[in-house]
Amino acid sequence: MKFLFDLFPVILFFAVFKWGEGHQDAAHGVVSQYFSGLISGGAVTAAQAPIILATVVGIVATVLQIGYLLVRGRKVDGLLWMSLGVIGIMGGATVYFHDDNFIKWKPTILYWVFALVLLGGQVFMKKNLMRSAMEKTMKLPDPVWPRLNYAWMCFFFLMGLLNLFVAFVIFKGNTSAWVSFKLFGFTGIFFAFIVGQTVMLSKHIIEEEA
Repeated sequence: MKFLFDLFPVILFFAVFKWGEGHQDAAHGVVSQYFSGLISGGAVTAAQAPIILATVVGIVATVLQIGYLLVRGRKVDGLLWMSLGVIGIMGGATVYFHDDNFIKWKPTILYWVFALVLLGGQVFMKKNLMRSAMEKTMKLPDPVWPRLNYAWMCFFFLMGLLNLFVAFVIFKGNTSAWVSFKLFGFTGIFFAFIVGQTVMLSKHIIEEEA
């Protein structure tokens, strides 16, 4: 359930974009009626409407995520606050300038922020943030934790590069394909990385328990 909760804005972004892509006139009508005041010049073309509408919904969904946690009295993860900040800025620029290049940069900026936070914690604060997050559920030998932290740093950095390559090289000018890859491709890569990491760490967990 937590996984679906974390993906809530991404799934909604995807669903709304695909709906708008298949119903451009309807999406254009919604954007023109409700969001024209947020757009530079006050108007967009029908072809631009799906990404504008999906971006607005993505921002609102992230706000609702945080609001739900606050109402329930739960702690809001720092990564979620960062996600809200990045989608608010890049998504806001996408809507205002009706330019999807801004929202395409959003995953890269977010991944690189995550990598920098892990690096900053390790180098400047002398704190392993992956250990702080995972130690309650996973016991590992001390030498393994720094390697795990750096592995996630590299992973986030490479994911940021991959997003740029996919958005601006492989699917350049094809926002629809990028939106699909954003949900299915990146989610699949995350699963593969976590599974591979679990396999690699399992021997250390066994050694620790023994």
